[in-house]
Amino acid sequence: MHDMKAAGGADSGNATILTYHDGSSRHVVVTEIETPFPEGRLIVSRTDPAGFITHCNPAFVEMSGYRLDEIIGQPHCLLRHPDMPAAAFKELWQTVGGGKKWHGYVKNLRKDGGYYWVYATVVPNVRDGRVVGYTSVRRKPSRTRIEEAAALYRTLV
Repeated sequence: MHDMKAAGGADSGNATILTYHDGSSRHVVVTEIETPFPEGRLIVSRTDPAGFITHCNPAFVEMSGYRLDEIIGQPHCLLRHPDMPAAAFKELWQTVGGGKKWHGYVKNLRKDGGYYWVYATVVPNVRDGRVVGYTSVRRKPSRTRIEEAAALYRTLV
């Protein structure tokens, strides 16, 4: 499973180093520019068991700011915003790894450094008794729930 942590702040327009669980890292620019979730649309993606993206819909491509050929084959944590605590993803992976559905609020990082919030549902795809990947469907979250999640995430590591 891929996970990364922030090694630096998420101030407006600042360069931040995101370090993945395997020790690799990348530099990103993080801004305070929010892209609103598109009305009446769902963002959908599928990954392999290790979390690498195998499929995504046009809304995913549009919201991420990446081209489709930049997304397919990449770890889903490509979208992890530095404001998201590792604890949130630990719970997600424990839940889906146990064969259960997970729901939660996620702040995603766009290629341009901006962000967008989603209410995500992640389910394991099981074939012949084994997990062959994961499907995530994201919906527009309420502003109240976003504010609650953001406040909680600031208290977590």
